[in-house]
Amino acid sequence: LSQERREQMVKLVRQMGEEEKVRVRSARRDAMEALKKGQKDGHITEDDLHRMEKEVQTRTDKHVADIDQHIVSKEKEILTV
Repeated sequence: LSQERREQMVKLVRQMGEEEKVRVRSARRDAMEALKKGQKDGHITEDDLHRMEKEVQTRTDKHVADIDQHIVSKEKEILTV
């Protein structure tokens, strides 16, 4: 592969990574909305709501970090001759 083609592939990997992060954040938003609806309907206490919101955010952060790490490793793999 030429250097130019490798750089194109790296751009594609970054784009795919960003799209995946958007999906993760969308899932977080959906989960947060469901939790707030559950609390509004009386199925979830306020303390449980805060605990679960924190858990959702922690998992989101972990998945985003995993995606970032995977992007970096793929970039390194692609650019290695």
